[in-house]
Amino acid sequence: MVWWLTVTCGVQYELKGLEHLPKQPSVILANHQSAWETLVLQYLFQPASTVLKKELLNIPFFGWCLRAMEPIAIDRKNPREALRAVKKDGVDRLASGNHVLIFPEGTRKVPGKLGTFARSGADIACAGEYDVIPVAHNAGICWPAHQWIKRPGKVTLTVGPAITTANKNSKAVTEEARAWIAAQLGE
Repeated sequence: MVWWLTVTCGVQYELKGLEHLPKQPSVILANHQSAWETLVLQYLFQPASTVLKKELLNIPFFGWCLRAMEPIAIDRKNPREALRAVKKDGVDRLASGNHVLIFPEGTRKVPGKLGTFARSGADIACAGEYDVIPVAHNAGICWPAHQWIKRPGKVTLTVGPAITTANKNSKAVTEEARAWIAAQLGE
């Protein structure tokens, strides 16, 4: 898909921080601007279980393919139960060797705007004593949310150094990840 966008739309990308790609299962926290990063991060952090809204699994063909990737599907109508399920399933996926990919803003934001981060990703990491890998990108510039038109240009995707969870609570880990991502985006 990324190759196809390069050829047909002129959307290229530059990957920075390759040395920070984890060798062991980790929780990946990334800002969310488009569908582009959901595809690329699944490829970059293999195998990965993405936290996503349950409704996506019901889309013909697309949802069926998603199911094969061992996602962590949440019901946003029941937030309390969703948090419990994300934590349990996230720790299980990490223990089985998968990375857990979370977009802590919960929904896509326009480039230049970084939303509030939910602590569920850091909760998973702290519960299992796994590292958090922050990821920042500007994909919304070339692949805007809620638009079919893709714009030529270069997406910059930056992988940050691991944030250890030892002796930290989920609030501190979340704040550290958000601060790193904000700094990369120039916020």
